Amino acid sequence: MTSRNLVKLFWNTLLVGGITTAIVGLFVRWHELQPFFADFKIIDIISAIVWLIVMGFLFSVISQMGFFAYLTIHRFGLGIFKSVSLWNAVQVVLILFGLFDLVYLRYSNFAKSGDPLLPFLVPALLLAVVSLVVAWLKSKETNRDAFIPALFFMIVVTLVEWVPVLRINSSSWLYTMVIALLACNAYQILVLHKLNAKSEQERQQKKIQNANKAPERQKKKVKKSTV
Repeated sequence: MTSRNLVKLFWNTLLVGGITTAIVGLFVRWHELQPFFADFKIIDIISAIVWLIVMGFLFSVISQMGFFAYLTIHRFGLGIFKSVSLWNAVQVVLILFGLFDLVYLRYSNFAKSGDPLLPFLVPALLLAVVSLVVAWLKSKETNRDAFIPALFFMIVVTLVEWVPVLRINSSSWLYTMVIALLACNAYQILVLHKLNAKSEQERQQKKIQNANKAPERQKKKVKKSTV
């Protein structure tokens, strides 16, 4: 990927994180922000929205760190296991293990006696459904082999990025962060192959331009030597 497209990816992902967090945060934390809107406190409203956008930028940076870390891990995995099918099998095991831990660990740490399991299943179901849709879109736009890696990235890497909020039992922050992370991760994984293709086109165009300029430079050298 060219540096220009890399910078474009960074800023676009940052924007996705900021906008998503602001929108989701207004809905999820409406019980806290409603008095500002009811009393029409413009300064407080703007401050709350700006704060949510800044938090979205932070979530976006975490997402991008996880994305580039996964690209490295994926290459290492292919190199270690020497087989795409074997590496995919390992990723499937880790996906199932991650989803199980998401439900089990949160239930065992935060559930009180008699609490139903369903509220602890919802985040895992949300993560799984969104990830399956994104992985399907990725495989549809590229090839079948991209399904498992995309699913692994969307589930396992998102879980790792989600850890700071998973350690606390705050439903508002839980959903605000995971939706922002899913939006950023989905954007990155779905746009990656497009940016790579665009970068390759830019390189080819640059080569053609350099090739066309070569005869002109040669003519200038000949003229200087004759003078």
